[in-house]
Amino acid sequence: MSTVAIVGAGYVGVPLAHVFAGAGHTVMLVDVQADRIEQLNRGESYIEDVPSAELQKHLDAGLLSATTDYDELRSADAILVALPTPLSEQREPDLTILLDATKEIAPRLQQGQLVVLESTTYPGTTRERVGPLLETSGLKAGEGFHLAFSPERVDPGREDWTTKTTPKVVGGLTPECTRRAVELYASAVDEVIEVSSPEAAELTKLLENIFRSVNIALVNELAQLCDRMNLDTWEVVDAAATKPFGFMRFEPGPGLGGHCLPVDPFYLSWKARQFDFYTEFIELAGKVNQNMPYFCRSLISQAMNHGAQRSLSGSKVLVLGVAYKADVSDTRESPALKLIELLRKGGAEVAYHDPHVPKLPALGLESQPLEPGTYDCVTIVTAHSSVDYEQLVEDAKLVVDFRNATGRTGRVDGKVWKL
Repeated sequence: MSTVAIVGAGYVGVPLAHVFAGAGHTVMLVDVQADRIEQLNRGESYIEDVPSAELQKHLDAGLLSATTDYDELRSADAILVALPTPLSEQREPDLTILLDATKEIAPRLQQGQLVVLESTTYPGTTRERVGPLLETSGLKAGEGFHLAFSPERVDPGREDWTTKTTPKVVGGLTPECTRRAVELYASAVDEVIEVSSPEAAELTKLLENIFRSVNIALVNELAQLCDRMNLDTWEVVDAAATKPFGFMRFEPGPGLGGHCLPVDPFYLSWKARQFDFYTEFIELAGKVNQNMPYFCRSLISQAMNHGAQRSLSGSKVLVLGVAYKADVSDTRESPALKLIELLRKGGAEVAYHDPHVPKLPALGLESQPLEPGTYDCVTIVTAHSSVDYEQLVEDAKLVVDFRNATGRTGRVDGKVWKL
């Protein structure tokens, strides 16, 4: 078995470490955040998909360790890089974290080591940005060390498809790079899909998420039209989904969230401009999805005016659910954060309840008890399964439901307003 080093102990790195340790590899997690490292070495998991008991089992078996010391990479057979690749304030790719880490890896790179980038990025990053930085070690990519790209496909909270069971796409700089990477992943995950190059693998990941972004934008736009036509969007989507072919169900919502969907389309749009090509379809979808928190703020205001005869300004509004998806604690790019900001700008007194997210330090808020009757309006942004929505409707004065969690018929049903 190999010694596998994983740079980045987050939503991707920790589940990946769990899978490789479970396959019998010796795994070391490297991260600059000392508090994370201390937690991991105590057997305390902060990633919901990896229980602390599983982590402790790997620690006890001597198959897992965590460190802030990049020098430990020298002893690894493979180095997997799983770091954030966010957008800049100008909505352009920001590879700062990734490239800074690559600069730390380079002087420690050893002859024959395999380096695989897992971070979502635009086509050309592995070959044009990561490779040259690693070659400052004096070793040549494809000869002195092996280099490949294999995109993470993590969906936090999902149990049917995990890091182990989700097929792994791999593309190397050379055929031998690909072979080495395929061999490594095949020893730990159920299925490996080989592609011709890192660029093909990089674009594969972007296509997967852009597909979702574009289709979600379509139903989000439909929801705005249904609002004007006084039609129930959810009834229409439910009916369309009965067609057994040629239709795939997507649902509207208050906006995109998570580590991929709000970011990935802009990576491809930015890269496409270097080829004098403008991804108008993708950018239009981004525009529609980014507008959804604004539309939802307007819908709350409309519901309060007509359903409660109150202005948004001065009213008490409870945002129910601030994680970006149901039953997880991940708030990255959550549309709830933007909606809270917009409601505050509208003069509302905003609180939130989320059983998975105790605090929102950036907004200076803590999760409040679920007491719907004490608010002028409760808006369902994330539909956690632990909430009794029937009781919520009974207790609340007004409900604005962006997730169809209440299951009410019609766009407006008594005191329930739906997206």
